[in-house]
Amino acid sequence: MKKLTRTDKDLIELTRLSRKIKIFSSMKMSLLEKILAWVMVYEYKKGEKICRQGEKGNCCYILYEGRLSVKRKKGFFSFSKKIATLHPGDILGEMSLMHRDPRTATVICEEPSKVFVILADHFDAAVAENPAFAQEIKQLVSQRTFELDNN
Repeated sequence: MKKLTRTDKDLIELTRLSRKIKIFSSMKMSLLEKILAWVMVYEYKKGEKICRQGEKGNCCYILYEGRLSVKRKKGFFSFSKKIATLHPGDILGEMSLMHRDPRTATVICEEPSKVFVILADHFDAAVAENPAFAQEIKQLVSQRTFELDNN
């Protein structure tokens, strides 16, 4: 993992991607601009893990470039099962970010990838300023929890 210097091109792409992500699409532009100012960009190599199941969540990610595998173990002695493939514009980590619960899956780079990272502290500030945004996040978390429980 390598932290990159965020460029104007990155911010333009993040703005474009964020308008296609359900939780950001209805957000007021002023709040979105505030969040975008805090976003960092990280680069990962093929095979690197972005997060591990069971770890405490302290940020969420938006895939910028590349492809990621989402794998989940149902029990300590079980094997990991691939439950999803993520592509640019997909968001991950919002479930543990909302409640600081442990990560529900491990995310691995299938190819060299870049992700935008939003830290928990910045996320909390955004939620505090926008109750509608907080409600959308709660609905998304409920939907994702249902999907994971039924895989």
